[in-house]
Amino acid sequence: MTVFYQLAVTIALALAVCAGAVHYFRTVRAARPPVGVFNGRDIFVIMGFVLALPYVYLALPGGVLPAVLALVFAGGLSVGYRPVIGDGRLRWALIAVLIAGVFAAHLAFGELAAPYWIANSCVVGLVVVSATNLNVQGGMRLRNVAWFLLALTLYDAFFAWVVPLTEELSEAVQGYPFAPAAGLRIGDDLGAVVGMGDLLAYALFTTTAYKAYGKAGLRTGIALVLLFGAVAPVVTLHVVGVVTGHVPAVMPAQVFFGPAAFIGYLLLRRRGPERRMAEIVFGRERLGTPRQAPARTAQAPAAAEPGPAAEVTVAR
Repeated sequence: MTVFYQLAVTIALALAVCAGAVHYFRTVRAARPPVGVFNGRDIFVIMGFVLALPYVYLALPGGVLPAVLALVFAGGLSVGYRPVIGDGRLRWALIAVLIAGVFAAHLAFGELAAPYWIANSCVVGLVVVSATNLNVQGGMRLRNVAWFLLALTLYDAFFAWVVPLTEELSEAVQGYPFAPAAGLRIGDDLGAVVGMGDLLAYALFTTTAYKAYGKAGLRTGIALVLLFGAVAPVVTLHVVGVVTGHVPAVMPAQVFFGPAAFIGYLLLRRRGPERRMAEIVFGRERLGTPRQAPARTAQAPAAAEPGPAAEVTVAR
């Protein structure tokens, strides 16, 4: 029963953030920061930030950590959804409602209750969609994501099995609201939790694959997320528990997804160079040069047609 529950929750969360990120990408244009083009140096900078962040969290006093996480969530929501909700007062009012909802659910029901995890998961999912598009529309390419996930594989494996930093961070946020994870717990028996970093990895790869190679990239991304981001970690967790008699506290999903995503990138790049943001028009794929209007013949002048002078279609 537990394995099927965890599979269902993990698959639902992974698909939700991927679908949300791709939908945002197709319908909303985020303001592109003036950072130039992503390259290898940027990947090292991002990895340095990823390496340092858990230590910063662990160094904070217990009561300060949830406040910092709440500010991080609020900032991510504000920047990412500015193009969606242009009115700053309305945007911040909605963000305040979301943050207050998480805190109220934790206060009323506790950290093991479903209402808290539903509220927290909604906020985490929205932050992941925001962060994904800020990076993808800001110039991050599939090649950058693939190498980043490969590096993240080594990071997750080391800090899960050699230095238990991941487990320490998980224990540090217990008992407090605004966990950097999404999931659903029902009492002490049923629980499935996916880290925000893992969800960001799934959304980043799927969205950049779609930007780079269209529907073929989207199909590849979804398939890899389902098989190696959701199914493989959950099944392996329970197989290890059956074989050893001890269920591991942490199963790093990137150990499965990172190498699979890199291989997926190698297969996709056989299709040719990646498309850039300039080749995406209002969320639709530009498959070639715009069609030219057929030239009128010189045999007879075109007759004037009654009606409006022009018709404009706005596509989102």
